[in-house]
Amino acid sequence: MNKKILIIEDEQTLASVLSAKLKLEKFEVLVSVDGKDGLEKIEEWQPDLILLDIIMPIMNGYEVLENLQEKNNKIPIIIISNSGQDVELEKIKKLGAIDYIIKTQINPDEVVEKVEKVLNNLVVAVDENKEKSLSSNIKVLLVEDDSFLREICYKKLKKEGFDVFSAVDGEEALKMVIKVEPNIVLLDIILPSIDGFEVLKQIRSNKNASIKNVPVIMLTNLGQEEDIKKAQDLKASGYLIKAHFTTEEIVKKIKSQLGLINN
Repeated sequence: MNKKILIIEDEQTLASVLSAKLKLEKFEVLVSVDGKDGLEKIEEWQPDLILLDIIMPIMNGYEVLENLQEKNNKIPIIIISNSGQDVELEKIKKLGAIDYIIKTQINPDEVVEKVEKVLNNLVVAVDENKEKSLSSNIKVLLVEDDSFLREICYKKLKKEGFDVFSAVDGEEALKMVIKVEPNIVLLDIILPSIDGFEVLKQIRSNKNASIKNVPVIMLTNLGQEEDIKKAQDLKASGYLIKAHFTTEEIVKKIKSQLGLINN
């Protein structure tokens, strides 16, 4: 049976373009032009995924999200964001949205890719009953100055469905932590400008709780007891010695840390 996609969007041209593209990809599609009607169609039609605009007549996207959250409705929702501003994205995340698209940057092919990614991850989670769904709003910051290792890890993490950001030195890492607010950090110790210990120290002293408490896994060539103890004293979440772990094992460690798999 074809998957059902509900588009709640008041701009008819955009809704028509997305509907046509999704139908071309063999999805069953229904369109609603306002939030109130959209909620009614959710109840009646029970879609597999919702594309939801924020600014709409009668009932806006936030109100739709709040209504669904109150009902504990678990249908995955991808937001069509008008601004992409941090305050908006943070709000929709708290209200349960699984991903977002910025309206001015919409590419129908990329929309289909996001939809398929979310649905495929959900199928895997249901079939295997082992892992929670991964989605592109799980952000990993990879801090590594070795270009070869960085590229290998980056590709592996992307393949696993994470949103991956990278930094090549300590100063850039600290800027990225503040800008991106990642869900987890993979942090080398020997880095240009500022080493990983100092990066970790500054992360743990940040006034923003979401930054201060972000899980940080040290990924390093240093294996001396004093290095491991120093990382533990600075409240590192984990310590991996590069030579002892494959990228598969690194991914498993990340998923375990984030609660995506059972230990």
